[in-house]
Amino acid sequence: MDLVGEMLCAELERRHAGALAVTRVRPEFIRRLSRRANGAPAPRARFNVDRALNRFFDYPRLLRRVRECYDVFHVVDHSYAHLVHELAAARTVVTCHDLDAFRCLLADGERRTFPLRAMARRILGGMRRAACVSCDSVATRDALAANALVSRERLVVIPNGVHPACSPVPDEAADAALARMLGRAEGPELLHVGSTISRKRIDLLLRAFAAARREYPALRLIKAGGALTVDQRRLARELGVTDAIVTMPFLAPAELAALYRRVALVMLPSEAEGFGLPLAEALACGTPVLASDIAPLREVGGDVVDYCPVGDVAAWTAALLAKLRERVEQPARWAERREAGIRRAACFSWAEYADRCAALYSELVGREAPRA
Repeated sequence: MDLVGEMLCAELERRHAGALAVTRVRPEFIRRLSRRANGAPAPRARFNVDRALNRFFDYPRLLRRVRECYDVFHVVDHSYAHLVHELAAARTVVTCHDLDAFRCLLADGERRTFPLRAMARRILGGMRRAACVSCDSVATRDALAANALVSRERLVVIPNGVHPACSPVPDEAADAALARMLGRAEGPELLHVGSTISRKRIDLLLRAFAAARREYPALRLIKAGGALTVDQRRLARELGVTDAIVTMPFLAPAELAALYRRVALVMLPSEAEGFGLPLAEALACGTPVLASDIAPLREVGGDVVDYCPVGDVAAWTAALLAKLRERVEQPARWAERREAGIRRAACFSWAEYADRCAALYSELVGREAPRA
């Protein structure tokens, strides 16, 4: 979500400076309970309390002071949609990336504690007040409408873009920096980019990876975007692949692009997504992708990505082995895949994203009667 805000502001300032003045309204994070003592991190529970206070007390208080200073507000992360309660709802846009924040409110949703359900209701209530909800994908729009979370007439689809650093063209400095981090590859490398929350299905990723290593003993898995959880590390030990997994630190966009270019294949075994930005980024860098057969990923990848059934370890293992063999045995076919992916990724542009948002802002201002 931070990337969306950063790219949107940058492109609005670059392309619409004559018509729009863009201000980022972000209060400083206040540590009340989680102040670090002697450099030691505070307990997670204390940090979570501070985060809740900042989101539900400090941020709304700031907006109450500045809400008359701007013509349009855009909440670029739906998990902050409770802020709409403090704004002129008729001139506010919320971007919804997925349904995660609201799953506990669905009939078949996950069980959560009362405070978390209350926060989810507050967030949903804010999003429902917004004049418009922008969705990253048609799949997210349809899911919001099908679950009666937001009325369809207030939903629009504006797909995410791909960072300019994501390119098949080598970047000497970034490629060299990545080589220093990872060293020399002894065999093919796989990549997963994203968090390790349960819907990402890291368990399936680990099982398919372990099975493929029986045929490719030098195969290595690189993880970017978050360290494995305790349970995931335990599974990796049980599968005997701990030493073949590399967890990356935070990477700048150019370094992440270099990582995409370096690996043989990107794997995205998620059971649910809102868009699937790593898929588009990988394709832009010329790297083939193996992804779950779910609507959002098909929407982004089209017919240039190979898809596997969600949760089917055998199918994922077979597809992974087939891709690794194809890479060596059919180089012309592999090159065709790379070129098709690059063309597909060109459909996703942050410049177009900003243009469509700017048009939406103008529409909202035009709808409202002039203010005194």
